[in-house]
Amino acid sequence: MSSEQNRNPENSDAEPRPGRLTAAAALAALEGLALAVGGGAMLVLGLAGDPDDRQQAVTGGVTLIVLALLPLLAARGLFLRRSWSRGPAVITQIMALPVAYNLLQADSLAIPAGIVLAVVAVTALVLLVNPATTRALGIRGPGDVQDQK
Repeated sequence: MSSEQNRNPENSDAEPRPGRLTAAAALAALEGLALAVGGGAMLVLGLAGDPDDRQQAVTGGVTLIVLALLPLLAARGLFLRRSWSRGPAVITQIMALPVAYNLLQADSLAIPAGIVLAVVAVTALVLLVNPATTRALGIRGPGDVQDQK
């Protein structure tokens, strides 16, 4: 699919990108980058270190790297104002909330990470469902009827 086919005709490049949309894209990219870095670290430690279970460490690292693709692709789509990108971005935030909850239940340094992840996920969700973001992506709600000619 070419970029011409995937572009929202109502959202020309002359119209400025809302700050909320840019912030949502940045948060999704940050989450994707964190997943990729965490997966890479787990993979390196699994291969070069002395883990309890090398296969589990390598599998976990590869899984995190692959999972990082979802928020990274969503962030790129949001930044380029593609309407399809809001779905994967919302799914990423919803998936982050149980992870944040589990981190908050730990008795370690994972608690601050859980707080940060929860704040980022909730903030990104609020930004993604904001009417300005929805309009910028060319997404019409159930009550928005387009004039038929």
